[in-house]
Amino acid sequence: MKRLLAALAACAALLAAPARAAEPVKTLRYALRVAETGFDPARISDLYSRSLAAHIFESLYEYDPLARPTRIVPLVAAGMPEISADYRTFTIRLLPGIHFADDPAFQGRPRELTAQDFVYSIKRFADPATHAQNWADYEDAGLVGLAALREQAIRTKQPFPYDTEVAGVRALDRYTLQLRTTEPRPRLVASILTGNDLYGAVAREVVEFYGGGIMEHPVGTGPFMLKTWRRSSQMVFERNPGYRERRYEARPAPDDAEAQAIYAKLKGRRLPMVDRVVVDVIVENQPRWLAFLNEEHDFIERMPEEFITQAAPGGRLAPNLARRGMTAVFTLAPDVTLTCFNMDDPVVGGYTPDKVALRRAISLAYDVRKEIRLARRGQAVPGQAPAMPGTSGYDPAFKSEMSDHDPARARALLDMYGYLDRDGDGWRDLPGGGPLVLVRNTQSDSLSRAIDELWDQALRAVGLRLQLKVQQWPENLKAAQAGNYQMWPVGSSASQPDGIGLLQYYYGPAAGTYNLPRFKNARFDAIYRRMQALPDGPGRQALFQEAKRIAVAYLPYKVHAHRIITDIEQPWMTGFRRPLFSQDFWQFVDIDATRQPAR
Repeated sequence: MKRLLAALAACAALLAAPARAAEPVKTLRYALRVAETGFDPARISDLYSRSLAAHIFESLYEYDPLARPTRIVPLVAAGMPEISADYRTFTIRLLPGIHFADDPAFQGRPRELTAQDFVYSIKRFADPATHAQNWADYEDAGLVGLAALREQAIRTKQPFPYDTEVAGVRALDRYTLQLRTTEPRPRLVASILTGNDLYGAVAREVVEFYGGGIMEHPVGTGPFMLKTWRRSSQMVFERNPGYRERRYEARPAPDDAEAQAIYAKLKGRRLPMVDRVVVDVIVENQPRWLAFLNEEHDFIERMPEEFITQAAPGGRLAPNLARRGMTAVFTLAPDVTLTCFNMDDPVVGGYTPDKVALRRAISLAYDVRKEIRLARRGQAVPGQAPAMPGTSGYDPAFKSEMSDHDPARARALLDMYGYLDRDGDGWRDLPGGGPLVLVRNTQSDSLSRAIDELWDQALRAVGLRLQLKVQQWPENLKAAQAGNYQMWPVGSSASQPDGIGLLQYYYGPAAGTYNLPRFKNARFDAIYRRMQALPDGPGRQALFQEAKRIAVAYLPYKVHAHRIITDIEQPWMTGFRRPLFSQDFWQFVDIDATRQPAR
């Protein structure tokens, strides 16, 4: 009886006590400057969609969020792979007990991640029906039997035989994956096993359940789930309630004060630290900047160039923003901006001396340093070749005419190869007669408009007529992939420390995917294949140099610049550090909801 009375008294006390306040929901909100295209790892290729998908899916390995130089660590793998002495066999064991997020495709049953999911996910890239933009990554890896299986499906026009086992991609048991390659692949872990956005596991049941709608129904093992999607407008992601227990771990360099401070604050915290992420799409720079200043967004990524002198003059956060408690992160990105020339186009394409001369003249007419000074407000450094800062193959001492501005030489080249004004209208014509009109696909945002104006001025000065074709970015991407364009500006960000990733943009078999110009050169392709098998060292560096010289000589791309990216956090957001070779960061940042303004 005494125990009963004591229990009743305890219950009464609990009922009488004031209710505990619910924990505030931590919401991270920011904006993209370019619209997304979807969320299926096998089908996306643009940076903006990849930056979203990276938080839904998980690859076997990831990059340490704070380490510089970068360090690869296990994510869903139980440890680093066992690699054979000849770099041809890779055996990876998965952590048991990792589950996909709940979804109707699983019919109410928990769905554990297995080695077979990675086998299926890799095979999806080989399936011709998937139209995988990054098939070239797996083709380059040379997984035994995978390309042959793809060719069989293309030849027979039959559905891809997912259940046919291939020696190069096998599940040895429920939690053990084995990859075998035809040639040595010393950097396979970084090239196709690290990066949630492209190499994360998908479940076969989900793909078959949603069919053609898979781009809008992503289901992964990652920390976040897509809740709502208004195309090209807003996406809402929520914490995956079934996400496993995972803690913040990193290994910052001892002399990296910024990283050490982040680690001291967040070490051991359970991931993810935020509950909800809202991503708006705001194409115009001014409203995106104002949304941040008005505290509608928690941080602004890739600070708009035209406002950089207000936000961070001279590479330091403006005093008025510092007084508000904001923090700026400056990064020389492992990226590059480029102008593609369609090598199949009858005007700017081709390999004959007159066609090469036209592209060289276009390049020499354009002033990259003026672009950096005026359009980019100093937030870039000139590029010289297809190599990105922080990657192997990048040599700051390498110099080419890629960054030269020499209108006199441009005019001389055009005159020499017969691009003359034959009818007296002030514009140069084709050598065989007929108008010479250059068409540049572009977008309507303010940065594109500023660069378009510089291009028009530069080409007009040497007698070349330019027309602009303004479309949304996804439409320009589709046109480029189909080969229906003449010139188009693009950017690329490295996904791994190996610089060969950018050389893939020139590799013949990657035409129509990474190789948007459809450039074909037998010597370049041979160098590329040789570099895949070579270990890092002087011999491989010499091949980098030769590949860069070929790229500069034929000029299927004009290399513009490597961007300096400025990101700014509000005072209630902590932990952001721009990833160099990955796209995910939401799980590594925290929001103090008690300081965040009500929205």
